[in-house]
Amino acid sequence: MKFLDWAIVVAYLVYVIWDGIRMTKHSGDVEGYFLANRSLPWWAVGLSVMATQLSAITLVGTTGQAYTDGMRFLQFYYGLPLAMVILCITVVPFFYRANVYTAYEYLERRFDAKTRSLTSFCFLISRGLGVGVIIAAPSVILSIVLGWSEIATIFLMGLSTTVYTMIGGVQAVTWTDVKQMAVIFLGLSVVLIVIIAQFPQQVSLTDGLYLAGSLGKLETVNTSFDLTEKYTIWSGLIAALFLFLAYFGCDQSQVQRFLTAKSVSEGRTSLLMSAFLKIPMQFMILLIGVLVFVFYQFATPPMIFNSVESAKVEQKAQYQILQGEYDAAHAIREASALAFVADKSDAARESYVAADKVFNETRKNATEFIKAETGNKSFNDVNYVFPTFVVQNMPMGVIGLIIAAIFAAAMSSISAELNSLATATTIDFYRRHFRTDADDKHYVRFGRAATFVWGIFACIVAIYATNLGSLIEVVNKFGSFFYGSLLGVFVLAIVVKRARPRGAFFGLLIGIASVWLASVYTNIEFLWFNVVGCLATVLAGYLISLTDRREPNAGTAEA
Repeated sequence: MKFLDWAIVVAYLVYVIWDGIRMTKHSGDVEGYFLANRSLPWWAVGLSVMATQLSAITLVGTTGQAYTDGMRFLQFYYGLPLAMVILCITVVPFFYRANVYTAYEYLERRFDAKTRSLTSFCFLISRGLGVGVIIAAPSVILSIVLGWSEIATIFLMGLSTTVYTMIGGVQAVTWTDVKQMAVIFLGLSVVLIVIIAQFPQQVSLTDGLYLAGSLGKLETVNTSFDLTEKYTIWSGLIAALFLFLAYFGCDQSQVQRFLTAKSVSEGRTSLLMSAFLKIPMQFMILLIGVLVFVFYQFATPPMIFNSVESAKVEQKAQYQILQGEYDAAHAIREASALAFVADKSDAARESYVAADKVFNETRKNATEFIKAETGNKSFNDVNYVFPTFVVQNMPMGVIGLIIAAIFAAAMSSISAELNSLATATTIDFYRRHFRTDADDKHYVRFGRAATFVWGIFACIVAIYATNLGSLIEVVNKFGSFFYGSLLGVFVLAIVVKRARPRGAFFGLLIGIASVWLASVYTNIEFLWFNVVGCLATVLAGYLISLTDRREPNAGTAEA
């Protein structure tokens, strides 16, 4: 990186931290610190909703995913608009009128304290693990750019974000999210233009997409109904629908966003804004990953993008042999690609597809060699594709802007998640079970301390997250073990009038157990865990409720 790149990154980081800290004046009481006094406009809340979900995982993991698998990940989001419409009709007015700080606070009114505590605890575990993965993504970039260890960069990113989140509360989170989204959109637009500009002169954007399409990289609809296939239109419309209903309707990090809005209607508008902007934005991010793939048809990509792992074995004779085979395979693929662009005949296409297959085999052999030599069986290269491409191929100034955009995505999600974790810890546990009569200043102090503790916990999780595979998949896998069951409890609370405390509590435990059994004894993909958990929780909760003849609590009237 050049001086200009460093200047852009440092200026951005200093501004964000300063901007977050100056929000301290709005966070003196509990409602101000955790809910911004329910005073935020819909557009700010909407951008914050998007920023909370749009982490650095999206920019790093999704682009790497598209480089490897193409556009098929887009199917994951097909159920999002429907989920948002359902939540706008049901959950948004429900929670807003209930006048709660957390989604789980309502469950005590509807059921009992132990159901509230159990659901909040499940949120804390799943989201605490998730934010660790979110911190891991930018640490990948920093470790490549600075040459530092990932552990050092994890704590640098995690703790710097923790500082302004601790001090400024949800006001700081939301308004920095708004500014960070502007940086993200600018960075994405610039990188898209620069990639296309670096194609060979004889290769147009249409030619590049033609190459990608011939290898199946542009597939956005897979109609097979196969529960063992990760991304199909059915997993997007059904399984992911359950995930989005749970994430945006039961996860405190999202519920807290629309509870800060000025009114029910503004809370609804903020969710709808996110719903209908998310898919085009995700399409753009995936397209960038595909275009990086096209770029590397004509420029030799690193055999291993993770330079730290490759450095451990690059002097070995076998690695040098693999490198030679790799370079030769790329030269053949490049020639085949250019021939296919010039002559789009079936024969040219077949030659190109065959050359790409040989090239992928050589890269796979190198990956297996690293796994064997280093003993790192979980080694995965996908998260290093985009940051390596940026550092090696973007012009001065653009590198700094893109890295700032990745930092913006990371910090917006980390801050929102930490704030929601602190809110649930303070409201659902500390104020409910330990100090029920303290003043607002005491709870705000505890909330800040809880933010710090969760920041440290997330950093520790992040240390182990970077080698778990595609980060965008890892974070959704963590959530899928709990989200469906949490959704099931809220379905019992809001929809099933016959549901009783005993049914909700044990239904949640059975739902989580059913997901664990499905993960161990079946081959279904993780998105379907959300369906399994929800249905198991609702069915078990209803049947168990039939054995409990107590009248339901008055919480059902809160809607």
